[in-house]
Amino acid sequence: MTFSSLMTHVLPEPEAAPRLACAVDLAKRFGARLIGVGVEMIPPLAFDNGYSSADAEWVLAMRKSIEDQIAAAKKAFERQTADFPAAEAVWLSGIETPGPAMAAASRAADLIILGGVPRGRDSSYRDGAPAAVAMEAGRPVLVAPPAAPKLAARNIVVAWKDTREARRALSDSLPFLEAAGGVLVLEVTDKDGLEDARIRTDDVVGALRRRGATAEAKVVLHVHATASQHILEEASAFGADLVALGCYGHSRFGEWAFGGVTRDLLAQDEMYLLLSH
Repeated sequence: MTFSSLMTHVLPEPEAAPRLACAVDLAKRFGARLIGVGVEMIPPLAFDNGYSSADAEWVLAMRKSIEDQIAAAKKAFERQTADFPAAEAVWLSGIETPGPAMAAASRAADLIILGGVPRGRDSSYRDGAPAAVAMEAGRPVLVAPPAAPKLAARNIVVAWKDTREARRALSDSLPFLEAAGGVLVLEVTDKDGLEDARIRTDDVVGALRRRGATAEAKVVLHVHATASQHILEEASAFGADLVALGCYGHSRFGEWAFGGVTRDLLAQDEMYLLLSH
């Protein structure tokens, strides 16, 4: 399997360069079309000061600033894709809220690349939250750490839980898994669930091996750390730089199972994540 079309949200700041670099590299690796999306939204005024003309001037100034930023983002995208065939580097832009705009545009993409921006810079008017986009788009989202090296994906961890979201993550990550040198299917469980977890992970490994992937299973007893800490420890020991996981278990309010794991893993900067919902 392969990805035929990738999409990424492009911001002009140097801090966002890792995201674009990751998207360009993956497009070349998979021979895929790359869609660059330049979108930002004018934030609302915090209060009504009673001076409508001043408010209008503020909106016009903000709109001009956003248009300039989108133009700069387009130039960055064109520089990075200068050696792409014209039809394989597509630019979309507009003054829209990034999350919903990315979700709508994802109908043309197999994979969305987000992240790559230091935390503390997050704003729903400037950028789309990866987990929210994954839930809304129905497409997998690859999250690039802000200062990570290029994604190798030679060794990959599949963080397994017997949920619909985890099965989606397994399917969505197949282009990476089939090309990897090693895949670890990992489940973190309590002592009462050990035997069932071994059966589940062995089933997943068997399915991956039938697709030609080099896969193995591991079940870790949830004792001394959180599930997300166990996943990161095992991924590091396995030499992985990518973790594929289901995004949230049920509702975002329940946040059982992968809810907490997703939240914790999004707060770290060590691993690339592939989120599916």
